[in-house]
Amino acid sequence: MSFAMAWQILWPLILGFGLSAVIQAVVSHRQMSKLLPDDRASTLAKASLLGAASSSCSYAAVALARSIFRKGADFTAAMAFEIASTNLVIELGLVMAILLGWKFTLAEFIGGPVMIVILAVIFRRYLKPKMLAAARKQAEKGLAGRMEGHADMDMTVEGDSVFSRLFSAKGYTASSHYFVMDWASVWTDIVLGLLIAGAIAVWVPKEFFQSLFITSHPLASVLWGPLVGPLIAVISFVCSVGNVPLAVVLWNGGISFGGVIAFIFADLIVLPIIRIYKKYYGTKMAVFLFFSFYTAMVVAGYIVEGLFAILRITPTERGLTVPELHLSWNYTSILNILFLLVAVALVWRFLRTGGHKMLKHMNMEHHTHG
Repeated sequence: MSFAMAWQILWPLILGFGLSAVIQAVVSHRQMSKLLPDDRASTLAKASLLGAASSSCSYAAVALARSIFRKGADFTAAMAFEIASTNLVIELGLVMAILLGWKFTLAEFIGGPVMIVILAVIFRRYLKPKMLAAARKQAEKGLAGRMEGHADMDMTVEGDSVFSRLFSAKGYTASSHYFVMDWASVWTDIVLGLLIAGAIAVWVPKEFFQSLFITSHPLASVLWGPLVGPLIAVISFVCSVGNVPLAVVLWNGGISFGGVIAFIFADLIVLPIIRIYKKYYGTKMAVFLFFSFYTAMVVAGYIVEGLFAILRITPTERGLTVPELHLSWNYTSILNILFLLVAVALVWRFLRTGGHKMLKHMNMEHHTHG
């Protein structure tokens, strides 16, 4: 079951990571802190766009958010960047479209900005200057979390125009390096998500989910779904892309539409990342971030559920196809082969241009100061 799911989403993953790598090759990390000086609406919009152009690895996103915060970016803007870089990225949208359908994909890309707005409101109301000052002091210590090397690297290609940079030898090299490093940073989460989804789909009876999600009471189910969805994600230890296969299983099991969206959002409050927040910003801020993110996810799930109900486009079909374990000569196989060739070309370029040294550097601990 896990292998069949992996085969179905292989080409969207390669395409998504490839496009993300190309974007990262022309978007400089050095400029991010200068572009995010405050929490105005225009700044949060920039943070969202920069995040969407970044890596989908939750750990790299958290590390990079701290990095730009230490360099002068506003804390709220840094958190908006963090949310967008895991929930508004290309590869997530492609995988969701393949496994869940366009309605879920649209809900994700509507709900992401909604969540950022809700979080900004929470921060303005409840984030006190004293707590923020303590968090900045802790951040300046430079304690290592995970994927510090990934966040520290900036291989942006300089040039006169975007196209000249992309189609240059340096652009090809930078894109190959970002492609391989992004895969290296999330492959364990994707594999774990596929294995968990496969095991649950095969072994857990549907009656269990129907009871857990209160499917016998439609209103209670709608209210309960966004509350319980993120809590399931907290203990799954999986990134946003890795969560999608499990989201299919949960949807077929009866969780509400808003619950699915809130579940996918919750990759930023899994237990290992909460521990990293504690290292980065201190215990009080880690607790504050958990409850703030959780509240924003739940409310965003309710808003998406209500909006889609008003527009009468809420998905109702619970029989999403969970792939069977067999291969056939169809469009999925053809696209997988074509994109595997693209991946091979990028990996070959990566290896020929000293990529293995950068891969070792990617997850090194960086104790930088200032």
